[in-house]
Amino acid sequence: MTEPSTATRISDTALIFEGGGMRASLTSAMAVVLLSERLSFDWVAGISAGASTAVNYLSGDKWRARRSFVEFAKEEEFGGWRYFARGKGMFHGEYIYQRAGAPDEALPFDWDTYEASTGDMRIIAFDAETGEEAVWSKKDTPNIDDLMIRVQASSTMPIVMPPVHLDGHVYVDGAMGEDGGIALSQAQREGFEKFVIVLTQERGYKKEPQRFPAVFRGIFRKYPALADALLTRWRRYNETRERIFELEAEGKAHVFVPDRMPVDNSTRDLSRLAAAHRRGLSQARRELPALREFVDVQLM
Repeated sequence: MTEPSTATRISDTALIFEGGGMRASLTSAMAVVLLSERLSFDWVAGISAGASTAVNYLSGDKWRARRSFVEFAKEEEFGGWRYFARGKGMFHGEYIYQRAGAPDEALPFDWDTYEASTGDMRIIAFDAETGEEAVWSKKDTPNIDDLMIRVQASSTMPIVMPPVHLDGHVYVDGAMGEDGGIALSQAQREGFEKFVIVLTQERGYKKEPQRFPAVFRGIFRKYPALADALLTRWRRYNETRERIFELEAEGKAHVFVPDRMPVDNSTRDLSRLAAAHRRGLSQARRELPALREFVDVQLM
């Protein structure tokens, strides 16, 4: 398929990427297809792994969108038990976000294209001390360091990664916030009534409550707001998905839901990640005509 020569801007529809760790190996394929079709959303939101996908999309980089959740997992500094034991996290956030995006590193980020892009973004993290969300946009990220530490904050899974200290706050994964990891409420607050939402769990998925709540309250005794958020996330997440499917039924949302999710949030087997991405590409291309119709963009 020949790629269109000019981008089509979409201003009346919010594009929202859910997180989910390495499950984004599949769903990042939607970003690749949108970039291939030069469909340029003016407002893009992401939480956790979805934050990485959102900024990769705004940087126009199909290669990085894929590599971030496929080949990059082979990098020795990506993480693992050795890094976890040293307090750097099962996912080595300082390397992944603050170093790997440099020009000569494993995952160079196209800052110039990101900065010049017409789209704005929202990255959401959770303040472990106050229980409030932090919502950042392009104006909060005047340079790549400011951007990447915020993507890291949004992506910092409690327990398995150390929290991010930024501007006097302690931040963890934005999935602890009001919608459980899908930035629907933020988009609605900003006036959007149409949504393209990329989910990372299958349609029938239901999140279950955490077992052994006393253990989590003990682990996070310094951060009771975080403990509360973690233990109640399942309810907010399920309720948000219900709202999304209601919007879909009303014709107000195009929802990409994996037909099958073959990996989990910590998968590092490159062959499985690559297969997941191929599966995502196939599904995204299959759904492309319906997505085009939804955003009212005709084939060139």
